[in-house]
Amino acid sequence: MSDYLVKALAYEGQVRAYAVRTTNTISEAQRRHQTWPTASAALGRAMTAGVMMGAMLKGDSQLTIKIEGGGPIGAILVDSNAKGEVRGYVTNPHVHFDLNQYGKLDVARAVGTNGMLTVVKDLGLRDFFTGQVPLVSGELGEDFTYYFVSSEQVPSSVGVGVLVNPDQTILAAGGFIIQLMPNTEEKTITEIEERLKSIPPVSKMIENGLTPEEILNELLGEGNVKILETLPVAFVCRCSRERIANAIISLGADEIQEMIDEQGHAEASCHFCNETYHFTKQELEELKRIAQSPSE
Repeated sequence: MSDYLVKALAYEGQVRAYAVRTTNTISEAQRRHQTWPTASAALGRAMTAGVMMGAMLKGDSQLTIKIEGGGPIGAILVDSNAKGEVRGYVTNPHVHFDLNQYGKLDVARAVGTNGMLTVVKDLGLRDFFTGQVPLVSGELGEDFTYYFVSSEQVPSSVGVGVLVNPDQTILAAGGFIIQLMPNTEEKTITEIEERLKSIPPVSKMIENGLTPEEILNELLGEGNVKILETLPVAFVCRCSRERIANAIISLGADEIQEMIDEQGHAEASCHFCNETYHFTKQELEELKRIAQSPSE
């Protein structure tokens, strides 16, 4: 099954909802960064939340999520946009612990709880929108829930999960976001709260083959959900050889000459996708020539 996201309304427009399958997307992140299981779960949860938050945007808008909890995993960085494209990395991918007291990967221990969750939205305006909240659990689902309530004043429930195989590959990943509109009736809120208490973890539902539409039916009740749109989801990085070359040119001719003198070549890696770009001495000479010439 391909990864995709659904946007929906429920309870006659009182509730806005998103659900997504991200198994292939998180598998690609795990493959590129060679993350160990607990790091995979942390990165996967953050990317899953990120792709749903990106789907809330319009047009060419995009957002960046940074999670710094003071734990051994270091910072988590995620980029996403309104097209279902997401990329991300953790500072220290080789972090893993024994399961926690609930028999789950100990994401909170890896992330830490002494720090902040920051969301920066580029909406194509002059200024970026920035929201920041302290981490409340380090498990990330609760932290994103707190972000929506505190920073965007939208009562929400966020569920994100990742299951990892014994060989460190990704078995299942996905998530949901449920948001209450200002006119939501008390009985609707109570009904949703009761359902949330009884459903299995979202990663388990994905493992069992449930589609994003079926997950929303589990969460909100069959017959209550109206699907508005589906969106393909994938790990997509915006880096390219051309971008790296332009970055080298921006260093200036003198610094490029230093590279040529000291190493005779250059190598640059993208943090987000781990792609490495090599530039030979001849290519550096050409970039130096461009750096020296007046802009065309």
